[in-house]
Amino acid sequence: MRIVMMGTGTFAEPTFEALLAARENVVGLVTQPDRDAGNRRGSTRQTGKGMATIAQSAGVPVAQPESINTPEGLAQLKAFAPDLLVVAAYGQILSKDVIATPPMGAINVHASLLPKYRGASPIAHAILNGETRTGVTIIRITLGLDAGDMLAQGAVDILPTETTGELETRLAPLGAGLCVDVLNRMKAGPVSGEKQDPAQVTKAPKLKKEHGLIDWTKPAAAISDHVRAMQPWPTAYTFFHRPGKEPIRVIINRVDPSASRPTLDSGAPVGSIFGDAKSMGVKCGDASLEVLELQPAGKKRMTAEEFLRGYPIQAGYRFGPEVLA
Repeated sequence: MRIVMMGTGTFAEPTFEALLAARENVVGLVTQPDRDAGNRRGSTRQTGKGMATIAQSAGVPVAQPESINTPEGLAQLKAFAPDLLVVAAYGQILSKDVIATPPMGAINVHASLLPKYRGASPIAHAILNGETRTGVTIIRITLGLDAGDMLAQGAVDILPTETTGELETRLAPLGAGLCVDVLNRMKAGPVSGEKQDPAQVTKAPKLKKEHGLIDWTKPAAAISDHVRAMQPWPTAYTFFHRPGKEPIRVIINRVDPSASRPTLDSGAPVGSIFGDAKSMGVKCGDASLEVLELQPAGKKRMTAEEFLRGYPIQAGYRFGPEVLA
């Protein structure tokens, strides 16, 4: 069976390496151009060894078309004469012509418990929604986005402080193992899948930079989920307001919503900052949370205590959108 691997970034790398370790007949790699693999500012994808680097080490030919769906991209794919496509975080929706190229079709390694969280950012949306469990599903690729029959599925618990990047690192090898198992079943004979329940479908659209803005009117637990979900990209951010001065954009890296602390009086606006020389509390929609690590614009990531050495808490200090209501 001639396999072409299609993928980019750290979620795809364990699957590619597992195929090579299992001595599958991987005849080509299709991956995004290098600038889309994390070198371009704003990329949402974590980078590791590099798919092209792994391929070159294994003697696997590499194609990096701007779009696999153009005549040029399709021609590069057909030149590999694949029987099956194995796709993981490739970053482009495949056209009908691409899916129809290999006689055995295509399978996808998707980082959610489908039918929940179809789309480009399933891990982030699972954390954002306060899920405590997620996983990986291997599906047949169809024209519907992540709507194909499910061939295998594995689940893990989401750890309370886990970020999107950290969870992706745990899910990637799970997907690799499931993918190899499915390939072994396909080599043994026809493999049938399970239909997805349309009533259980939820969406996980691609994140944008503006999704990182923190809404301090939400409950502390929801803000904590938001901070974890936005890492490593686009990161959760807010603006630090001081009376009479320009607001400073600040990335919030780590918070603790469970810290027991007195809250401000009920008249103080959400986002109000309080605490002492070493700790920083912020009033939220229901209570408060503690900011543990943050990064002011143009500065390095630092602890709250380090931040407070430069900005000792004073009356009227608060976090919020760039323009306060």
